[in-house]
This record gives sequence, structure tokens and C-alpha cells, in this order.
Amino acid sequence: MRAPAGSVTGLCSASATMFAVGMAFLGYWGVYEQGPWHISDYFVVVLAIIGFAALGCVPWIVTTPVAEEEAEKVVEARRALALGIALIWLSVCIAVFA
Repeated sequence: MRAPAGSVTGLCSASATMFAVGMAFLGYWGVYEQGPWHISDYFVVVLAIIGFAALGCVPWIVTTPVAEEEAEKVVEARRALALGIALIWLSVCIAVFA
């Protein structure tokens, strides 16, 4: 089954938007603040970096050429987008509640 028209554009723009939101969060959160880091700070940064990697892979996954026209990679790109969004939000929740 073919993906709906605009799926590639939508996935790419959604991943770029969440990437920007995550970067704004890290800038506001204060990666550069003085003082010692706690263990929760390391969790926030590691989860955010893995989330950024997943979000950065979305355009690459969805625009990879395929041999057969039926074998689109939209499903894999959606999973990478969901993983990236979940990890970014998890890091935000840890930063807020820890």
C-alpha cells in the first residue's frame, strides 16, 4: 500500500520541528550552567542525544531510494520519528521532575 501524498514532506518537517524544539529545550535547560552535574543531568543529555539521532535519521530513512516502488520506507521513518519524540519528551520530563 502506498503512503498518502505528502507523507515524506510531513515526516521531514515534523522531525525538523521536534529537533528544533529539543535544541531549544537544551538551551533553556542550561547545559552550560556552572556547578556539578547530577546523575539525572546525564540521563537528560544521553536521552536527548539519542532522540536527536533518531530524529535526524527520519529524512534519511524516508528518502532512501528503494528498488521496488511498493517498498516505501515510510513505516520505518514513522517509527524513528516516534522514538525520537518519545526520547526528547522523556528527557524533558526527567529534567523537570528530577
